Amino acid sequence: MYSKSLTIVLALTMKGSTVIGVIPLPPQRPVVETRVDVRDLLASARGVAPTVCTLAADGASQGWGGGWDAPDLAVRADVHQLVRDMRVASLAPAESQALLDALGSDDGCVRHMAGTLIGRSNDRSFVPALIGKLGSSVANERAGAARALGLLGEKTAVDRLVRTLRDATPAARANAAWALGRIGDRQAAPSIAELVRDQEAEVRGAAVVALGHLEAADNIEVLLRVLKDDESPAVRRTAAWALAQIGARSAGSGLGNALRQDKSPAVREMAAWALGELQARDLVDVLTTSLKGDEDASVREMCAWALGEIEVKSTADLLGSVASSDKSSRVRSTSAWAIGQLNPGRAPAGLLTALHDTDDDVRFNAAWALSQIGDPDVVNDVTTALRAEKTDRVRQALVRALLESGERSSDVFKDLLESKDRDTREMAVKALAGRRGPWPWPRPQPRPRPNP
Repeated sequence: MYSKSLTIVLALTMKGSTVIGVIPLPPQRPVVETRVDVRDLLASARGVAPTVCTLAADGASQGWGGGWDAPDLAVRADVHQLVRDMRVASLAPAESQALLDALGSDDGCVRHMAGTLIGRSNDRSFVPALIGKLGSSVANERAGAARALGLLGEKTAVDRLVRTLRDATPAARANAAWALGRIGDRQAAPSIAELVRDQEAEVRGAAVVALGHLEAADNIEVLLRVLKDDESPAVRRTAAWALAQIGARSAGSGLGNALRQDKSPAVREMAAWALGELQARDLVDVLTTSLKGDEDASVREMCAWALGEIEVKSTADLLGSVASSDKSSRVRSTSAWAIGQLNPGRAPAGLLTALHDTDDDVRFNAAWALSQIGDPDVVNDVTTALRAEKTDRVRQALVRALLESGERSSDVFKDLLESKDRDTREMAVKALAGRRGPWPWPRPQPRPRPNP
């Protein structure tokens, strides 16, 4: 059954409201559901704006939208999984047919909703009809059927999907390539690789995504050419992702060139991420140069993250300087995290400066990094920062830093016993008792890796 929340989203849309919201149910309260006929749902989806379409479709499928990287979607990829508390009921035969018919709709949201629900159903009875639609005279049906087969992970459809790679319609070619990547049959990789020269960027991007998912190591040189020469920044960015996904250590030089020279910040960011994923120690100089000089904050931050992943201790002083001086708080914060990740044995001066940053996250990551390093020479600096700190979670991180640095003086901790924050008081008690951890906060982490 579908939750009432989905009905709310669609009703507001149909009224032309400029503010769309979904009211989540409290976690402990049973979900109150009402049966909504799929045909009514598809009718309501017609004309819905792309962002709201994603909310509705993913809500209907428990947040499972079938992949942010699927091509030819009338949706935005950045709002997937926002609606998770809705359930899909078993479909009546008429509803199943309505979904199949909707794959050929002239409305993008209707097609997306239908394909998503077919994929979420995991119902193999759809397969014969979907394979049949790959030969339809209606282009939307061919494209929609290819996507739905990919969502179902249907291996018996591989041969037909490979033939669809030569379809006259770009959307059908793109969805067929993406579906083959999702299904995971590596024998399809040579046919998919031919599409990286397609005239349509949408098709080239889908082919590159598929090669990445297939971990098609035989196509590393193909992907390097795409990274270097493709006219679309989105496709070049996806190629950098795919090279890391494959684990192509031999691609380090090409990725380094992209980080140095590509005009698109999005491509440079992904290239930096790929170098970190590939543990490209021989490209550390490229990462440090971009960390110091790239004009885009997202690129600098990803370079800091990559240096933390590679764990080259000689970069600690540079990271400390960036943690204390970069104009972006995100770059400063991730640089502080990276120092703790590589644990240089002593605290860089810039990391101590970061203890007094105006941004809570920067101070928190700096304190965490100091706790990882355990440098006894920083006790006075951390004590001074602790006395001035007002944010509880940062105070907790500073307490841990003191303990890991060897401080055991009761004078330092006694004021914490009167803290209004229970976790801080608990840590003070443990510190005075000479106990360490477990600590009441998660290890700091940078933002998740960027999507292609």
